[in-house]
Amino acid sequence: LEDTWAAPPEDIFRLTRSQQDADADAQEVVISFEKGVPVAIDNQAMDAVKLLETANGLGGRHGIGRVDLVENRFVGMKSRGVYETPGVTILQAAHRALESITMDREVMRLRDSLGVKFAESVYYGFWFAPEFEILRSMIEQTQETVSGEVRLKLYKGSVTILGRRSPNSLYKERVVTFEDDAGAYNQLDAEGFIKLQALRLRLRKMD
Repeated sequence: LEDTWAAPPEDIFRLTRSQQDADADAQEVVISFEKGVPVAIDNQAMDAVKLLETANGLGGRHGIGRVDLVENRFVGMKSRGVYETPGVTILQAAHRALESITMDREVMRLRDSLGVKFAESVYYGFWFAPEFEILRSMIEQTQETVSGEVRLKLYKGSVTILGRRSPNSLYKERVVTFEDDAGAYNQLDAEGFIKLQALRLRLRKMD
């Protein structure tokens, strides 16, 4: 693996099949979350260990979750790593899809900005550092509304989101519809906003 031009040998993989050897048929699964935590697969409630093992099995059969990257180590050097994360790849895709309908825009932006520091702290081994306790508390608070279900298709190395639903969904069909006679959102409300957004551009053309 030290040669970054060389492909990793197939025999190093233990959890995942290659995309060529993955199951020939696609598989649909439903993952349920409560406050950001996955709790069930296909309506079968499981503890965290069993759920991850099940997700690993699903992802492995469908060639999902192989990662080949060059990392920046804590000590300053770069090193290549080849990992297998079939279950986590599926769970992350489902989690993001559920967040897309349950998380406020600005909260999501804040969470994304904190996520880099959160991951870095874990990678560097600062799990019990005081700043990490603050980060973890903030991240946990962003997950209060992230409950619901996500339907996915697994096929030949890919995870495709087919649907998502939540009792806390911020997505309202009556607001986003483009039908003039049914929409609860008046598109004329955007006129003033558009003019203000364009003001700095119009000023550039003024004498």
